[in-house]
Amino acid sequence: MQATQIRQKDGIFYFAGYKAKDLLGRVRFISRFYGDGEEIAASRISQDDDVAQFISKVERTDNAFQRGLSRAKVRQLINFYETAVTQPAIPGTVLLYTSEKLNFRSDGDGGGHLSDPTTKFLIIDGQHRLAALYFYMQERPQDAATITVPCIVFDGRSEDFAAEMFVIINSTPTRINKSHLIDLYERVSWAAPDRKFAARLVEKLYSEGDSPLRYRINRLGGRSQRDKWVLQAELFNELHRWVRTKWRSIQLAGGSSKEVPRYYAMVRDFFKAAKNVFGDGVWNKDGYMVTKPVTIKAMIRVCSDLAREDDGPEAGRLARWEERLAPWAEMGKMFKDDGFYERFPAKGEVERVARIHRDLAKAAGIEISKKS
Repeated sequence: MQATQIRQKDGIFYFAGYKAKDLLGRVRFISRFYGDGEEIAASRISQDDDVAQFISKVERTDNAFQRGLSRAKVRQLINFYETAVTQPAIPGTVLLYTSEKLNFRSDGDGGGHLSDPTTKFLIIDGQHRLAALYFYMQERPQDAATITVPCIVFDGRSEDFAAEMFVIINSTPTRINKSHLIDLYERVSWAAPDRKFAARLVEKLYSEGDSPLRYRINRLGGRSQRDKWVLQAELFNELHRWVRTKWRSIQLAGGSSKEVPRYYAMVRDFFKAAKNVFGDGVWNKDGYMVTKPVTIKAMIRVCSDLAREDDGPEAGRLARWEERLAPWAEMGKMFKDDGFYERFPAKGEVERVARIHRDLAKAAGIEISKKS
C-alpha cells in the first residue's frame, strides 16, 4: 500500500488511503452496529487484547454508545454518504492501530510502500463511520466503490499507547464522558499483574496525602485544578519499566499487597529528598525544568538505581537519600529553561530522558543499572 511517513517529535506514523472494500476487509469491529435489517457482529475479543477489552468496556458503560443511539448515529452517517456528491463523504481520517511493526520502504520525500499487518487493524477512532460505510456498501455497492477512506496508521506501539490515544480522542463532552475514564491503566491491566502493580502505584502517588506527586499527575478527567507535572501514561510507563525488571523478586516478596506500599514509600521518599535538595528556588518554579515530564521520568530511573543500591530500612531512608542526592543542589542552574535543550542535547525526548538520567546519577555517584 502506498503511504506517507509522518514524524512528530519522537513519534512516527503513516497516512494512507484505502478503497472502502479493501479497508472493511482489514479492520475489526469490537462493538455491535445495526443497520436496516442487518447488523455487524462485534469481533470476539481475546482476554490478552488489553486495548480492545478497554475500548469495548468503556463503550458498553457510556450512554453515547448504547444500542439505540448507535443505530441512529449510523443511520445519519449513511444518509450523509447518500447525499454527499461533490462534498467528501469521509473528509476526516480514520485512526487504525496494529501492535505489529510494519515494513516501510521509502521512495523519498516521505512517500513509500507500507506493508499490511497479518491481523486486522483495531479502529481507534472511526468505528461509526466505517460501520455506516459497511451498510452503505450493501445498499449502493457501485457508489461505495468510489470512496477512498483517508487513514492514519499507528504500528508497533505498546497497548497503552493505543488505549491512551482512544481516551484522548473520546474524552470530550460529546463523546465519552470523562467520569467513565477513572483510571486508564487499571482498565488495560486485567491480564498483566505487573502492569496492574504499576497502575496501583500511580494511583497511590496521585491520591496519598504524603505523596509529593499528589494531584500533580495529569489523569484524564482528574478533579484537581493544580498545575500538572506529568501525564499519567508517562509516569506509568517509567514505573512499569522499573517494576518489570524486578517482577520476579516482587512476586517472591509477596506480590502487590505487600510490595505496592513498599515501592510507593521508596518513590515518595525519593521525591521528598529531591525536593529538599533542589530547594524551593528551583523545585516547581517558573523558568526551571526540574518538575517537567522529561526530568520527572529521568528521576524515576535514578530512584530505581538508588533503591537497588540502598535497600535498607524505611526508617532513616529520607535522610540517607538526601545525603546521596546532595550534589544536585549545585545542578539547579542546569535546569533553567533558557539553554536547557542545549545543555542536554538529544535527538528527541526518549534520548533526552536517558541523558538526564545519566547526568543525575553520575552527579550523585549512583551506578546505573545495566537494564536501564
